[in-house]
Amino acid sequence: MTSPDKVKWLQERTTLGILSPEVLDAIAQAIEEQVVPAQKTLVSEGTSPEALYILVEGQLESDNTNQSNPAFARGFLPGSVIHLQELLLDELAEFTITAVTECHLWFIPAAKFRDLVSQYSEITQAFSRQLAQELAQVTSALSYEQERSVALRPYLVTKAQRGIVGTSRYAVRLREQIREAAADRKSVDIFGEPGLEKDNIAALIHYSSPQRRQPIIKVNCGILQTSGADLFGRAGGKPGLLEWLGEGSLILNNIQDLPTELLPSMEKLLKTGKYTPVPRPGEPVAEPRSSNARILIVSEKTQATIERCVGHIIKVPPLRVRKADIKAQVEYYTSLYVRARGLPKPHITPEALRRLQSYDFPGNLKELKNLVERAIVQAGERRELTEEIFWSADTKKKQFRVNLLNAYPGLRRFLRSSWWPDRINYGFTVAAFAILVGVLFIGPQTRDRNFALNLFWAWWWPFFLFLFPFLGRVWCAVCPFMIYGEITQKLSLWLWPRKLKRWPREKAEKWGGWFVFGLFSLIFLWEELWHLENTAYLSACLLLLITAGAMIFSALFERRFWCRYLCPIGGMNGLFAKLSMTELRAQQGICSATCTTYQCYKGGPEKGEGMETNGCPLYSHPAQLEDNRDCVLCMTCLKACPHRSVEFNLRPPGIELWTTHVHRKYEVALLFLLLGGVYLHRLPEILSGLGLQLDLTNFWLHLGLSLLALIIPVAVTFLGYGLIQLFQFGCKPRSFVELAYGYLPLVLGGNLAHYLRLGLGEGGRILPVTFATFGLSGEQLPVLVAHPAVMSFLQGVTLIFSVLLTIVLTQKIARQPLRAMLGQHLAAIALGVSMWAIIVF
Repeated sequence: MTSPDKVKWLQERTTLGILSPEVLDAIAQAIEEQVVPAQKTLVSEGTSPEALYILVEGQLESDNTNQSNPAFARGFLPGSVIHLQELLLDELAEFTITAVTECHLWFIPAAKFRDLVSQYSEITQAFSRQLAQELAQVTSALSYEQERSVALRPYLVTKAQRGIVGTSRYAVRLREQIREAAADRKSVDIFGEPGLEKDNIAALIHYSSPQRRQPIIKVNCGILQTSGADLFGRAGGKPGLLEWLGEGSLILNNIQDLPTELLPSMEKLLKTGKYTPVPRPGEPVAEPRSSNARILIVSEKTQATIERCVGHIIKVPPLRVRKADIKAQVEYYTSLYVRARGLPKPHITPEALRRLQSYDFPGNLKELKNLVERAIVQAGERRELTEEIFWSADTKKKQFRVNLLNAYPGLRRFLRSSWWPDRINYGFTVAAFAILVGVLFIGPQTRDRNFALNLFWAWWWPFFLFLFPFLGRVWCAVCPFMIYGEITQKLSLWLWPRKLKRWPREKAEKWGGWFVFGLFSLIFLWEELWHLENTAYLSACLLLLITAGAMIFSALFERRFWCRYLCPIGGMNGLFAKLSMTELRAQQGICSATCTTYQCYKGGPEKGEGMETNGCPLYSHPAQLEDNRDCVLCMTCLKACPHRSVEFNLRPPGIELWTTHVHRKYEVALLFLLLGGVYLHRLPEILSGLGLQLDLTNFWLHLGLSLLALIIPVAVTFLGYGLIQLFQFGCKPRSFVELAYGYLPLVLGGNLAHYLRLGLGEGGRILPVTFATFGLSGEQLPVLVAHPAVMSFLQGVTLIFSVLLTIVLTQKIARQPLRAMLGQHLAAIALGVSMWAIIVF
């Protein structure tokens, strides 16, 4: 390269271009050339520069040992002038310079360059001017950065507090969404319930992006000026946050609080990336400006107008659906707290973890963090965080509940043993039922001479009606109909191996209840018209009819399809079980956080303390139970659960009816049928009270009167509801079907009052009746029979309490003033008085 070419190259490519052509020509004539191989050191730190170097081709890299200021290290590209400052100021080299690639260098030995400097003072003057210009630029930039820092400091987010903790599918998906959002510059809408640290997720997106070195600020939309001046700035005046932010990120917190006046401007910013500074009064609208800032929106709910404008939408799942992450979250918060204070890390007990997993955390992560920190403080020097410390982590579903399995460990052992209910069912009930049915067929046909008939009508009915408020549907756990259904199912599969049909759930849910209603109606009419209660073989036929249904449907379908949807006794039991003061439930948090097999529902092999079972016979998951209707207390789930999630709770009677209950029309129809059954059973007393002497031996007349007896009580309840609608007292009444469940205590009390006379009057004659069944004389055997006055007293008390409980339950269901429900209360009182008249007197 000739000397003129070198002068031209120096003018165009280097900082020496500010010198005059005469000086550049002198420099060009003094230049020598050098080739430095890759990875070879050109200059060592702390040595005197040997020459002025100009990089023509290749790449150099500097390094230094000044660890307090590693920013000094840098790279050199073609056109770089090396050691100009050191030679002019007589300084040592500050860097060790190494060739990254093979480099072509021009150099002027130090002595020659000093001669040129002494000969041409312009070199020193030009260098001074360059330093002055650079200093002015640095000063200007520093001044701008100081103003920027002052403007942004109140809103700065210095770092992300933490990552996404946990391994659940929700946590994994959330991490994926954060990575996707960090990969581009599109705006993001992050929404979810309070306490989910959504602003931290916004910070994670920023600090995971290539613009992580740019500032990120958070602004609460509720404090923004309605003009938008603090965000967009003023035309010709003070810049706004968007201008100061540059290519940084802006978190708009609580976008739902954004002034409505700013919505159009915000939509424009999100769609086009442009905004308009706010003009001063009387001035024309300013020109729109472009913003390079990334917008991260945080809200509790999505805003329709905003949602259409953003590039990413992230829904943050609440903690109650991420129960599997609670253990990891607790460990994380515990580690943070104890590390910051130099404390030993405590251990959380399994019982305490189960309590936390069973809690829904309305305050989400913030509430969990506060609970953990408070627990550590309360634990003091103890090394364990026990269940009692987390006393505030109780859900409303757990209020007023006592887990009897924890209170009485012996009860847990019994219910998990083979005695309940298998040994009882297959060691006693299966044989006893066969014997009873045989005695009903071949023994004497009247109740005073057949102990099986006496057991069925004078013992079974009053005993289990009395038991419903205490143990719900417990009869179904030892029911002989079900036992013979299971035997049929096992035998049929052994003789004819096949796959049983799956349940037609949709059709069964729709029509099963009406089938139960129709079958129960026929049973009531059969009982009344053919006197089943005093005809042994007909009672046996009734039992066999229900047993046949269980056997047929068990041979066709999986598990206990008959028991869940079609059994008339099961339908009645499920209805009255709603009033029970006990319930079987599971802790939803433990099931969702810990369980992966669902053996209580599906069945499976032994796991941990969980036993091998075939799963719930009624296909009910205990964690999803909101109603006692579909639980027969067989305790299969208790035996199968390896996590101690299943609970047998003592609770306020019938609490589900005003909390989690779902009303169904066919249940209400069955309820009123059972109410009408009380009047049907007392048809002779009704006719006598009305002074009617009608011949009930006439079948069609008897049938008509029976249907009338079933219908009349329903008419009274409709009349009561009509009064509610007529006199609303400013309150809109609930639907008839929903309010009808308020009569449930009266229906149960009326039936119990009716059967008390049989239980207290004939049940105590079981010993002489048993002897009479086999043709023996039992006149000398003891008899325990209540006095008629005692029976009347107990029947009356039962009806009075039933009416009172009906009024209380109606108020709880309705949640309306007493006077608004006066019509239904009057109907309940009228029904109670009428039942008193036909049962007690």
